[in-house]
Amino acid sequence: MLESIIYFIIVGVVAGFLAGKIMKGKGYGFIGNLVIGIIGAVIGGFVFGLVGLSSYGLIGAIISALVGAIILIWIIGKLKK
Repeated sequence: MLESIIYFIIVGVVAGFLAGKIMKGKGYGFIGNLVIGIIGAVIGGFVFGLVGLSSYGLIGAIISALVGAIILIWIIGKLKK
């Protein structure tokens, strides 16, 4: 149980940080990266399911969460305009 929570936090922080670097040029801080990464993981899992893709392992989870986090940041950017 504790291992899966730690795994989820690591994936969220890494995905949020990478998405921030890609979309904004910098991260959002630890908590911001974590929130963006976790929400991104949900969005990424949903989008991957829609297109028939699946991800396995740590790298797959990070890629899925990264795609979702990029989509999330893009949507938030569009809503702010």
